[in-house]
Amino acid sequence: MNGLKGMHHVTAITSSAEKNYQFFTYTLGMRLVKKTVNQDDIQTYHLFFADDKGNPGTDMTFFDFPGIPKGTHGTNEIYKTGFRVPSDEAIYYWEKRFDRLNVKHSGVKEQFGKKVISFVDFDEQNYQLVSDELNDGVASGKAWEDGPIPLEYAITGLGPLFIRIQDFNYFKQVMEKVLMFIEIDKHSGQHLFEVGEGGNGAQVIVEENVVLPAAQQGFGTVHHAAFRVDDKKTLDAWDERFKGFGLQTSGFVDRFFFKSLYTRVAPQILFELATDGPGFMGDEPYETLGEKLSLPPFLENKREEIESMVRPIDTVRSTKNIEKEYE
Repeated sequence: MNGLKGMHHVTAITSSAEKNYQFFTYTLGMRLVKKTVNQDDIQTYHLFFADDKGNPGTDMTFFDFPGIPKGTHGTNEIYKTGFRVPSDEAIYYWEKRFDRLNVKHSGVKEQFGKKVISFVDFDEQNYQLVSDELNDGVASGKAWEDGPIPLEYAITGLGPLFIRIQDFNYFKQVMEKVLMFIEIDKHSGQHLFEVGEGGNGAQVIVEENVVLPAAQQGFGTVHHAAFRVDDKKTLDAWDERFKGFGLQTSGFVDRFFFKSLYTRVAPQILFELATDGPGFMGDEPYETLGEKLSLPPFLENKREEIESMVRPIDTVRSTKNIEKEYE
């Protein structure tokens, strides 16, 4: 059967879609490629930030569930999302940028031989930038052409996904026997797994942690992570594979922008498999991606109801001249 090809997207929870839009657009320089709603909870925004054209493997998405409490980090969670930048020089650019913009960060460090910098947003959601300078593996996306970050420093896609787990031996079996990842390195209690062509866009870093209490989901935490597959036929094969290992699945789900399958592989660890297509370019022109509320066809007849429930957010950028910000 066809294996997983790397990261597809990561979905997290924010306390404020408005602050989230500002942070990802103007601080991180990622492009809002789709402003839509949670298809299972239509009063909730679902924002998709990605590369210039919303290529698979580049998008971080957010729900803003009304009234949800703040989450707490701990063990048994996807606790940090990685993003790729082109070079070591880019990592140092971001260190200066974070200092100037008062974004809390770790400073530049080395992780499995690559330069990295970790940081948090206003919700204490955890992120990391990783340098692609020594990277070999899955190709990255293309930085947002009209964003505020000079292209030689800009975020180009998703990097390694970080997971803390209490029962590492069980989770290692899930990663290797079920998902067909390979453990390629370990250092200081962190285990580096990769799949497919490997590299920064196809890696998961797993930390065994039996000390911290179990994480509690809420704003500031990750909801789920998705890996890339080719098509629905591949999803169907994976559905059978998961069931063969005794894992429950969602069954096939058509998300319009991609097709999906979900399975919970450990406490609070929800994985999705998602197809590369059809993508985000089908219902909006390139120039104005993400500026209007986009609804899949099966929700279009509820547009008036949905627009009355979700507050307006101004996401127009096509009429603005966003200057590149050299530090």
